[in-house]
Amino acid sequence: MKRFSLLTCLGASLTLPAAAQNATLNARIAQLAQDKEAKVIAWRRDFHQHPELGNEETRTAGIVAAHLRKLGFEVKTGVARTGVVGILKGGKPGPVVALRADMDALPVTEAPGLAFASTVKSTYLGQPVGVMHACGHDSHTAMLMGAAEVLSEVKNDLPGTVKFIFQPAEEGSLPGVEGGAKLMVKEGVLENPKVDAVFGVHVWAQNEVGTLTYRPGGEMASSDRFTIKVIGKGAHGAAPWNSVDPVVTAAQIILGLQTIVSRQVNLTDDAAVVTVGTLKGGTRYNVIPADVELSGTIRALDETTQKQLWAAIRRTAKGIAESAGATAEVSIEPYVPVTFNSLPLTAQMLPTLQTVAGGATNVQEIKAKTGAEDFSFFANKVPGLFVFVGGMSKGANPANTADHHTAGFKLDESGFTLGVKTLATLAADYLSMKKQQ
Repeated sequence: MKRFSLLTCLGASLTLPAAAQNATLNARIAQLAQDKEAKVIAWRRDFHQHPELGNEETRTAGIVAAHLRKLGFEVKTGVARTGVVGILKGGKPGPVVALRADMDALPVTEAPGLAFASTVKSTYLGQPVGVMHACGHDSHTAMLMGAAEVLSEVKNDLPGTVKFIFQPAEEGSLPGVEGGAKLMVKEGVLENPKVDAVFGVHVWAQNEVGTLTYRPGGEMASSDRFTIKVIGKGAHGAAPWNSVDPVVTAAQIILGLQTIVSRQVNLTDDAAVVTVGTLKGGTRYNVIPADVELSGTIRALDETTQKQLWAAIRRTAKGIAESAGATAEVSIEPYVPVTFNSLPLTAQMLPTLQTVAGGATNVQEIKAKTGAEDFSFFANKVPGLFVFVGGMSKGANPANTADHHTAGFKLDESGFTLGVKTLATLAADYLSMKKQQ
């Protein structure tokens, strides 16, 4: 905390508050964002009613690309399969800033109630599923479209370039298929022109509309998948002494994994998670199978803890299996790194967040979240700042508000204008501050 306070003071000494530098431009952006509210809500409802799974966002991408072309942007489609990138050149030379939104939906069947609820069906991992924007990506896309329109109307006052990144597959690609932010970075989305900083927002259903939240440093966890195959010896269920029972061994491994976080990780530093989500094995109730497979997720908020968890999972699974006369094959698949907010950039842009939210009381620093975000791939390459925009109605109880990734997920659309203002003003203020440095 002391480190961030020092950075905050340093940032304030190097640059004037954004509101003082760009008061006129910020006021114009705020008014334009308010003027676009109905459009943004309409776009969001359309996307919500027509959700598309990761790497299948062809309809969404088409609407986005047409909108950016209409605004006169340079537009590239087919980025990381279905992604769209738009480039707005300001009226003056200067740095390059990127704004990012994700477009994909989830394999979740929406609960009834909304007039624009999704009834879309699809197939995921060979299974029939409903499709729903259960995490707010429809609103992210709509808000960035609104910010693009706002900034296009003030482009003559922008000292630099804004790159708009509409990303597919944030929720992940199918197993073995590379996608999302990782693939966009690999394909050079942060180059030509080279991006100096990147900003993103995410609606949060448990925070009141009109509020912004953030965390300097590690804000969201890394996410890795582990798979453990326990290989024993099959036998008749009536004669377990003839087996090396992989079911019992797998159960012991699952229990052993629970002691990693509780007994081997210093939780006074930050949270960590090891969760087993699947256990597969056997075909009949009275047959001990030859092998069992389990899989789960690993979450950490720094690379040191992440690697510590990997080593502990391997050691625990192999050791327990060996003690039972079985073997354990452990595979760990890195998925998403820690979402890290640049400390200097966060300090520099905090006055902007406070300005757009109407005061410091509406902007709060939060504890880290153990959820993951592939915005981290962008922020690992250039300084990044990821901010949460409140999506819960004022006065509502967060405990009674449906969580993200659930069938009842809902948002208060009156919070979208703040999202548009935040994106547009972060871009405008950053370009001005960077130009002056």
